[in-house]
Amino acid sequence: MAAEVFFTDMRASSRLNLLDKLIRLFQRAGLGETIDKEDFVAVKLHVGEPGNLSYIRPPYVGRLVQEIRNLGGRPFLTDANTLYRGGRDNALSHFETALHNGFSYSTVGAPFIAADGLRGLDYVRVPISGKHIREARVAAAIYQADSLLVLSHFKGHLGTGFGGAIKNLGMGCASRPGKQEQHDNVLPRINKARCRGCGRCLRWCPMDAITLDGGKARIHPPKCQGCAECIAVCTCGAVSFSFAGDLVVLQEKMAEYALAATADKEGKCGYINFLCDISPDCDCNSWNDVPLVPDIGILASKDPVALDQASVDLVNKAAGKDLFGSHHRGTDWRAQLEHAEAMGLGSRTYRVIRV
Repeated sequence: MAAEVFFTDMRASSRLNLLDKLIRLFQRAGLGETIDKEDFVAVKLHVGEPGNLSYIRPPYVGRLVQEIRNLGGRPFLTDANTLYRGGRDNALSHFETALHNGFSYSTVGAPFIAADGLRGLDYVRVPISGKHIREARVAAAIYQADSLLVLSHFKGHLGTGFGGAIKNLGMGCASRPGKQEQHDNVLPRINKARCRGCGRCLRWCPMDAITLDGGKARIHPPKCQGCAECIAVCTCGAVSFSFAGDLVVLQEKMAEYALAATADKEGKCGYINFLCDISPDCDCNSWNDVPLVPDIGILASKDPVALDQASVDLVNKAAGKDLFGSHHRGTDWRAQLEHAEAMGLGSRTYRVIRV
């Protein structure tokens, strides 16, 4: 049976603005059915890195928070801390970044809580029967929440092709040790002909696994944890993955962590993908490039696999090609969808209902 994915475009008028359309979409998709009175509702989102402007706009989040309160829920914004050194690698910096990017209580009506605690080490071990993962380390605040609303800015990603609901669940709901577990077989390499020896990758590496040798960056494999942030921050294209096969395993682990993040929340999860400002790379970067395609719309579903499949199909249709596959060559984005479906997270078969 095809999963239902609800869609609204970005057109608005004096009679119906985008915030009203978002709530209509939320209601038509039945996402209110996932929230009971007095539920702690984890609103999982990415607040963006300082300098990145492509994350979900706070007014959208504030309107959804208001709707959750109308349903009797008790919402809080949340995300787990990052592996790399940046604006979100501990609870204090994460909170400050959220405020800086407009996610204050006064603007959205809910507090921001780092899901895995002060240093990213507050997690719950969740047993699953995965191909790679047997016990996932899910961020405690997300595991302990009664219901989960996952808000994802749909965009490209260098390691997974695209980032949507599955990535927001799998990578975003994992504690720092959980993130490291997903990345542990993805090892980067340096193209010395391209390296300028600027040292940017050294400053971002959380494990001090990179040094300068003869004016060129050098990665020390025993120290490298595979977080791939050196690839993201290199401005001269000198760092790449060692081989594409690693990225399939990364996506499969991510899908297994997504399953773990929802394991105790049957019927209590809702998902919304924002197909606007579709940037080439992740919101984890401290910049965002021009969108790959014009704004498409907003999609909602109770099925994250169907939602992501519909989202990538709409983007590819707008581009007239496999956009993410061509932009991030060597990365097969289908792997996350295929494995998520095989694990029982959802279905790639869907029907779109226009709202």
